Amino acid sequence: MEVKLWNDKRERELLESYADLYAIIKATEKLERAYVRDLVSAADYEAECLKLISQFNSLSSSLAGTVTVPRFVQAYRLDCPAALNRLLQSGVPATVELRAASASSAPAATAASAAAIAHCVQTFITAMDAVKLNMLANDQVRPLLQDVATSMARLGPLLPPDFEGKVKVNEWLGKLHKMGAADELTETQARQLNFDLDSAYSAFLAALPAAGL
Repeated sequence: MEVKLWNDKRERELLESYADLYAIIKATEKLERAYVRDLVSAADYEAECLKLISQFNSLSSSLAGTVTVPRFVQAYRLDCPAALNRLLQSGVPATVELRAASASSAPAATAASAAAIAHCVQTFITAMDAVKLNMLANDQVRPLLQDVATSMARLGPLLPPDFEGKVKVNEWLGKLHKMGAADELTETQARQLNFDLDSAYSAFLAALPAAGL
């Protein structure tokens, strides 16, 4: 006898989203434990963790109003403290936290804090996620890029005025300033923005150990 788990397409998509959320949380828990036990390199850990955080942010946003993550964890009896800390509390990989803590204690970065660096990472991730989700209207993209620019500015001397990331983001803000609120980026522009954000983010992460490690 066949058992139906859903009655319509909407219910099926919701259950599929629940399954994805469950998998992301479990995968993050396993990744965190592997990193602590030195079973995965820092580079591989960071790349995979960023991917999981990005997927989690996108999925949890789509499930907003349907279920909260704490209630989901309770309902499905998930014992994943490390994953919840990483996904809900920190929002950035442990490797980034370590670099942030080191950079914020360096003489050249007295105005920067680990929290400010972590926030900057989150603004980058949010902006890149939005572009990948085709949120391409000016009134969608511009506030996110402004958040990135503001978060970088708050890092004080850690990032010089001619820092590659600052220059690229400010160039895009200048372009968007000339567009109407409802105007959308073309496919080519979106691809270039995604590339520029990824490059700026990589340069930002590279600047952290240079400043303090």
